[in-house]
Amino acid sequence: MTISYNWLCEYLPVNITPEKLAVILTSLGLEVESFEEKEAVKGGLKGLVIGQVLETEKHPNADKLRLTKVDTGGEKPLQIVCGAPNVAAGQKVVVAPVGSTIYPGKGEPVTMKVAKIRGIESYGMICAEDETGLGNNHEGIMVLADDAKPGTAAAAYFKLQSDWIYEIGLTPNRMDAMSHLGVAKDVCAYLSVHEKKDYPVKYPYSNNFKKDRQGNTIEVKIENQTACERYSSVRIDNVTIKESPGWLQQRIRSIGLRPISNIVDITNFILHETGQPLHAFDADRIKRNTVIVKNLPEGTPFITLDEKERKLHADDLMICNGNGEPMCFGGVFGGLHSGVTADTKNIFLESAWFNPVTIRKTSFRHNLRTDAAARFEKGVDISNTVTVLKRAALLIKELAGGVIASDITDVYPDPKEKKQVILAYHYLKKLSGKSYHPDSVKKILTNSGFEVIQEDIDKIRVAAPFSKPDIELPADIVEEIMRIDGYDNVDIPGSITISPSVETIAYQAALKEKVANYLAGNGFNEIFTNSITNSAYFDDATLNTSVKMLNSLSAELNIMRPSMLETGLECMAHNINHRNLNLRLFEFGKTYHTSGVGQYEEKEKLCLYITGMIKEASWKTKEEKTDFYYLKGITGSILQAAGLTRYEVRPAIAGYLQYGIQVTIDDDTIMTLGLTNASVVKRFDIKQQVWYAELEWEKLQGHASRQKPGYTEITKFPAVQRDLAIVVDKQLAYEKVEEAVKHADIQKLQSVKLFDVFESDKLGIGKKSFAVNFTFLDKEKTLTDTEIDSMMQKIMHAFEQELSAEIRK
Repeated sequence: MTISYNWLCEYLPVNITPEKLAVILTSLGLEVESFEEKEAVKGGLKGLVIGQVLETEKHPNADKLRLTKVDTGGEKPLQIVCGAPNVAAGQKVVVAPVGSTIYPGKGEPVTMKVAKIRGIESYGMICAEDETGLGNNHEGIMVLADDAKPGTAAAAYFKLQSDWIYEIGLTPNRMDAMSHLGVAKDVCAYLSVHEKKDYPVKYPYSNNFKKDRQGNTIEVKIENQTACERYSSVRIDNVTIKESPGWLQQRIRSIGLRPISNIVDITNFILHETGQPLHAFDADRIKRNTVIVKNLPEGTPFITLDEKERKLHADDLMICNGNGEPMCFGGVFGGLHSGVTADTKNIFLESAWFNPVTIRKTSFRHNLRTDAAARFEKGVDISNTVTVLKRAALLIKELAGGVIASDITDVYPDPKEKKQVILAYHYLKKLSGKSYHPDSVKKILTNSGFEVIQEDIDKIRVAAPFSKPDIELPADIVEEIMRIDGYDNVDIPGSITISPSVETIAYQAALKEKVANYLAGNGFNEIFTNSITNSAYFDDATLNTSVKMLNSLSAELNIMRPSMLETGLECMAHNINHRNLNLRLFEFGKTYHTSGVGQYEEKEKLCLYITGMIKEASWKTKEEKTDFYYLKGITGSILQAAGLTRYEVRPAIAGYLQYGIQVTIDDDTIMTLGLTNASVVKRFDIKQQVWYAELEWEKLQGHASRQKPGYTEITKFPAVQRDLAIVVDKQLAYEKVEEAVKHADIQKLQSVKLFDVFESDKLGIGKKSFAVNFTFLDKEKTLTDTEIDSMMQKIMHAFEQELSAEIRK
């Protein structure tokens, strides 16, 4: 929020220095993020003086130059060479003497020096309008009025006034401070409380409003009374559209806006003065002299002021003419064919209250973020529409020469009542930490615009002003009291009593840190990718359950990611394009899904992305490529770190994987990993294999949290190992071998490991050999050969029966 010091001071009953005002604003909760001095004209005309041309003559060495003698109030006139065609004796002019600096409207600043022009010395410059920054005219030098006195400082003659501009960081609930008058109210309340004296706001409103004559009556109808609870209007005829006077242009420029015309500038001025948006229509373009506030059918075309055609949504509130044709997005943006132009003679001025939710949805739906929408969506003062309308009408009458051609039309079907809130004093002390005297509470609230309804010994009932629509609860009243009193005035207690919190998610945080540290220690880098991605990456089935952005930042960022693979591949593609070919990346993040209107789901994931070499070739070692078994080993260690040792592995069925496996616990899939499909990585212009693992982090944490930590004493009896080679069908997967061993149900079997796979025609056509290692252990005694042989016989029998395996001798 931008505030002009000079503008604000028009409403303050006392002079306050810019520095003190900055302190007061910050104390009020209107944090001053920055404030700086702003000159009306760059350089402030410093060093420039008023001069009088005493005589002129032709330059002896140039046809288009003149020699002049100029009185600038010094001991003797200055000799200045001037090339302006309009320079003449007797003129009062602006002079930049030697040593002064001018700041042209275009170009760099120029410091005056003694110059020799075609052999004649010149001691300064007679300035044109654009050379001083006072305007854009460069047809000749500025010629001033006869009353200008030579030697007068130019800044004093033009009455330039510097200003201080404040940038205030408003919290979302402070719509009442989104105007100069709103800020002035807060400052006056602060001064009244702290200086023990009443400081009323100097309101600009006048009681001189009256109808000059009766023009054509424009009727107002509100069909959607929920979206528009009040609509006030007035007709003003015979206006002249022209440039605004200097004071109004200065006010508009001070807050960073560009003056356009008197009517537009007045509506902008009123908006930033009072916080009430206004809209001016060309009254002659309102068909049937009727304005209807209504909704139009879905898809209705409407051309806005920026000359773009927009398709209306059924929930957009529109200001329509008597034929039901749209003229304006209510409270958001005007239409091309109903607004004020240079040819406008009669205007219809609107001052209304629109529902904040409706305005915000329309504003974002059509990407129309206007100053008016920003105020309506936070809530404006519904009680002030008529007062502000009268203020604007009188300004238009004064500055545009119009006549007020109607009474105020005020359609207010269901007048609102002020919200009443009861504040208990003990609650005030509990929340603020300070004991306030009831009289102090009353003074603060009445100076802030609250109306005291009832006072009791232990509580107070107040009615909140319409300018503070955020007031709902006693806590809101406490905030107002503390804000005006000053947060610095809250006492710091000698002791603080707190209740220690119980950490319920410590294990989850520790597990995440443990896994992250493990991955980092194994050469992985953590990445953070955008949770908003491109819908073009996904098929229709995925998009049917995706969360779409209503107001996307760009065409490429239009849905919440339903998968983390694509955003990870974007990161990998960026690195590979910069010749960083060997990548090991991991990311903790979320995917987003929907199963119906208003039903959304977030899933937390841990994803691993691997490509390139694990180890590059050197004089001592050979290169080592990433492969499935490396990824399987890393993910297996993650499961082990989580304490998960009992799980099932099965082939993965996933469209994005060429092949891979799924890890499940009690039929609950907690991890999927494998080689990413070539068609998927090709979309990102990646030409090397990418290995991908996706862990369902919330499920993994849930299973891990149920694992009770414990320990097993190291047995003093030795383990015994046996190896066995079997010949099986070439298509048989190794997992069938482990399943057969499990079916044998040998309690003293500790582990089963595959250590060799051999294929040869000597084994038979379509055959291969598995070499498997078995480890046996009895924690109570040393195993005998007889016991081990017996267990091996059971295993071999299981292989022969279930796998049709041949035992190699």
